Parts: sequence; C-alpha cells; structure tokens
Amino acid sequence: MTNDDPSPGAAAGRPLARNSTVDLFVAACLAVAGAVVIVEARRLGATWQSDGPGAGYFPFYIGLILAVCGVALFVQALNARKSDDSVFVDTVQLRQVLSVLGPSVLYVAVTVLLGIYIASALFIALFMIVLGRYAVLKSGVVGVAIGALFFLMFEVWFKVPLYKGLLQPLAFLGY
Repeated sequence: MTNDDPSPGAAAGRPLARNSTVDLFVAACLAVAGAVVIVEARRLGATWQSDGPGAGYFPFYIGLILAVCGVALFVQALNARKSDDSVFVDTVQLRQVLSVLGPSVLYVAVTVLLGIYIASALFIALFMIVLGRYAVLKSGVVGVAIGALFFLMFEVWFKVPLYKGLLQPLAFLGY
C-alpha cells in the first residue's frame, strides 16, 4: 500500500513507516520463526531413524526454508532501503485500521462473557451504527436477525454447539 497516488478526496497523514522498514521487520520475524522451528525440530529428532524419518525431520526442512527465505528477504530489504522511500502507512490509514482492530479485540473479550451469538449480534449492530452510519433500529434488527440465524443454523439445524459464554445468557432457551 503506497501513498504515491492517494484516492480522490483522501487526506494523507503524517508518514509512520516506510515499506522498507516493514519489509525488514517481516523478514526478521520470518527468519526468527524459521530458527525456532529448526531448534524444536532438532529437539524432536530431525534425523532419519531406523524406521524412517524422525518426528522433526520434515519440520526441520520447513524451518530451514523459512529461515533462509527470511534472511534472503532481509538482505533484499536492506539493499532496497536506500532507494525506497514509499510510505507503508500514515496516521490517517493507521486510524482507519485501528477503527476496525479495536472493536474486533473488544468483540473477542465480549465473546468470552456473552458467547458468540450475542457478541456477534452486538458487533454487527455497533459496526453498522458507528462505521456504516445506519439507523439504530435498522442496525439492531440486522444484528439480532443474523445472530438468530447463526443460532438456528448451528445449534438447531447442524447440532453443532458454539461457545455460549461464561454468563450463559441463552440458558433460558435450554442451550
């Protein structure tokens, strides 16, 4: 995502990160993840045993591929850093991402207490109200309808119970 050609009417904010910086960070994370897989695969036994490959044989090579690719991408990002000045994210774009990320984290916390059906109904309704600027009544009806549809689909038709929450708000229904 570059800031070279902003969409019409979009105000660009202060740059927070360049593409090359993010590339370096992701490459380092990939190399570290590969190294962790290599170490754990060796702990499990990454050699060929008398009855075939050990438990860590294939994960070792997957980790090796990840680590090598991570290092190669890191070197490539270091070389590109001198010539790459494109913006990865600015303040306006980050605010837009956080406007979705924040409520999503809150949704997970509410799911623990109220269960997936009620939390989802609230999440959908509040997203429609806050981000979509829909009327409260319309948003509430859509949220409740979708929550009820999911409840019917999973609990009644498929007989696959989903998490009901610590407070068990649907206990009065016998579920």
